[in-house]
Amino acid sequence: MSLMPNGISSSLKMVWRAISVIEKRANQLDYVLVDTPGHIEIFTWSAFGAIITEAFALTFLTVVTYVVDTPRSANPVTFMSNMLYACSIVYKTRLPIVLAFNKTDVTQHQFALEWMEDFEAFQAAISSDHSYMSTLSQSFCLAPDELYKNLQSVGVSAVSGAGVRDFFKAIEASAEEYMETYKADLDKRRVEKQRLQDERRKENMEKLRKDMEKSGNRDIMEKLEKLWP
Repeated sequence: MSLMPNGISSSLKMVWRAISVIEKRANQLDYVLVDTPGHIEIFTWSAFGAIITEAFALTFLTVVTYVVDTPRSANPVTFMSNMLYACSIVYKTRLPIVLAFNKTDVTQHQFALEWMEDFEAFQAAISSDHSYMSTLSQSFCLAPDELYKNLQSVGVSAVSGAGVRDFFKAIEASAEEYMETYKADLDKRRVEKQRLQDERRKENMEKLRKDMEKSGNRDIMEKLEKLWP
């Protein structure tokens, strides 16, 4: 995603305008689904993507949904690529994530759940492939293990609507995680930011006080201290 300064400014205005509209209608809505623009790796790791994600996460209870193409992920190498993408999203956004295995009307997603729960089953599936990418995928198969333990995963079909109830149940469960982790971390960061701002203000005031004393303007400094104690 490459935008000139004016394009970035216009895009950000559109984002904030959308957030403002959603805020006004918040009492009328149960969920808001946001389809993020561009390739996932570009959006996730770009400054623009981070701004959009954080803008929503700071304003609303936010959960990331990573939609997986289930038939394609029947290939173990593609499956592992998707899992590493999911890991990178969690690492970058620090938000709860739901894996939505789509197209279950074409291919059921049970194989993916098995691979996530049993790395030996994944290794058995990929053992017949001796390409460089398969070897790399085998070496990575334990990397997302910690992620799998706390990950909400559901199978859905955009065509038939199957699994949609399970999807929203996963969203509700992830919403609790948002409150327990992201929100708590956000509050902690706000407190720390305020503390640093207070320290910086005190340092600046002390420096100003010394400068005023040297220049013989102590009375002005005393008035300033009353305004900003």
